[in-house]
Amino acid sequence: MNFEKYPFEKLNELLKDIKPNDNYEPSALTIGEPQFETPKFIQNALNKSTSLLKKYPASAGLPELKEAMINFVKKRFNVTLKDKQLVTTFGTRESLFNFPQFLLFDKKEPTIAFTNPFYQIYEGAAIASRAKVIHINLTKQNKFKAKLSDKELEKCDLVILNYPNNPTSAEMTKKELGEWVKKALEFDFVLVNDECYSEIYFDESKKPSSLLEASIEVGNVDFKNVIVMNSISKRSSAPGLRSGFVAGDENILESYMQYRTYVGCASPVPLQKAAAVAWNEDFHVDEFREIYKKNFKIAKEILGITPPKATFYIWLEVEDDLEFTKNLYKEKNIKVLPGSFLGRNGMGQGYVRIALVENEEKTREILKRLKDFIDG
Repeated sequence: MNFEKYPFEKLNELLKDIKPNDNYEPSALTIGEPQFETPKFIQNALNKSTSLLKKYPASAGLPELKEAMINFVKKRFNVTLKDKQLVTTFGTRESLFNFPQFLLFDKKEPTIAFTNPFYQIYEGAAIASRAKVIHINLTKQNKFKAKLSDKELEKCDLVILNYPNNPTSAEMTKKELGEWVKKALEFDFVLVNDECYSEIYFDESKKPSSLLEASIEVGNVDFKNVIVMNSISKRSSAPGLRSGFVAGDENILESYMQYRTYVGCASPVPLQKAAAVAWNEDFHVDEFREIYKKNFKIAKEILGITPPKATFYIWLEVEDDLEFTKNLYKEKNIKVLPGSFLGRNGMGQGYVRIALVENEEKTREILKRLKDFIDG
């Protein structure tokens, strides 16, 4: 298999011969990893469960973890899932990579479509599935919203959306997602929405919608051809717990569950115990959202940007993303991620992705440096 280098590897190569300005503390705004301590109650649940390391974890996951995830979906999206409509996973990166391989195995010449720019695991899954790729190009002109023609959709076996979107921070409404569900039924392809940023939003009255809600809204109450994936990593600042789920069409998930028993990606029991506690609690998520909200308020004040409605990313338009990245690192010791590393066919060029995952004090200091650089 011939995989592309990961964006962070490309970044290291881009910057390897540059000596950064050591008058400033090194600052990395590149990776979507919250830089906050995982809440103590989650850590305590993990500590109390270490004796369970002696047990092999079941691929199906602990019943209490699955129940917590189903409860989360009910509380957050008002969607009631049956037990067979949700599969616990080892985060979402695992399932985003192996679900397409499982789904497309029996297809002679499979085709995957996914948003572009993108989280690179989508492309990796396409390569591993020997699938032809149709890029769903996200541009400023289409407001970074996914759209394909019927002619293109007729060719698709699997479509992967990602809303709220990484890297552009764009959203799609429930109605817009519902139109995609209709197309999935009309052209009989499986539609996945990667919803791992669904809980990083800043207006309680305008929470991001789930594809599950949209499916019900258009009458597809059994979620035929519809799958969502979500994770605790961003929600609870606990990426190390590796706790995620796949939910939706039970006919697909029944076979996928059997497939996963062979994959061997079961999460250790102590991690599952801690994750169940985290999925069941909401107040700590509110606190993290407030931090991100303050960070974007600072970004608006310093950079003059319009804060997104969800995610913790700024998709900053620049003249040349590679030169901007190199010079920013050289002059201000700040790392950002060039948009061209996240896209294909020119998508992402002229943008850099900035992850606001630090505390308020660090965010203010780094963004002031960034502003000084921009003003030149």
